Amino acid sequence: MSGTFPTSPVPADIKVSSFTPTLVSQTQSLKRQVRRRGGQRWAFDVNYPPMTRSEFAPVYAFCISQRGQYETFTFVPPVVSDPQGTATGTPVVNGAHSAGDTTIATDGWTNSTQILKAGDFIKFANHSKVYMIVSDSSSDGSGEANLVIEPPLMAALSDNEAITANDVPFTVALTTDSQEYAAGPPDTYDFSIQLIEVI
Repeated sequence: MSGTFPTSPVPADIKVSSFTPTLVSQTQSLKRQVRRRGGQRWAFDVNYPPMTRSEFAPVYAFCISQRGQYETFTFVPPVVSDPQGTATGTPVVNGAHSAGDTTIATDGWTNSTQILKAGDFIKFANHSKVYMIVSDSSSDGSGEANLVIEPPLMAALSDNEAITANDVPFTVALTTDSQEYAAGPPDTYDFSIQLIEVI
């Protein structure tokens, strides 16, 4: 792990992609057969507005310090890092869960609130994987809630593992060994990068 990606300047836009590999075949009678290969990961295309040299230099220097695709680092995408729901309290996993589970029992939320909405991201302690909430979730009067996630859990969860729902950090790497920029007058720099989640 090699640091946290700079939060300033803020990108002009970010394209978020989900990659879920499958195997698809078609018989001669045109019946479709599909099989999941397992796994899923997020990818980000990060585009910056024209920057001055003083704005651009720290961002580019950080990218160079990653030694191409060699290092991994933390990236908190500003446009999707915070939830749409009111994710307050001290949420933790309620009970053990096995790899492959998609409904996760949790507690420790603020009582009786809509904590997370479909499209929000979460991360469990001791896991590098980030998951998406695919169904709105509200806590009950005891602060308990069931979270429906995708992809299915890639590793088991222990009871009381902490849950991050605000400023969710993705563990990522650069997707290429070459990092290019365009510079022109008057002191403007154009730059974009592509990142892939590392599990």
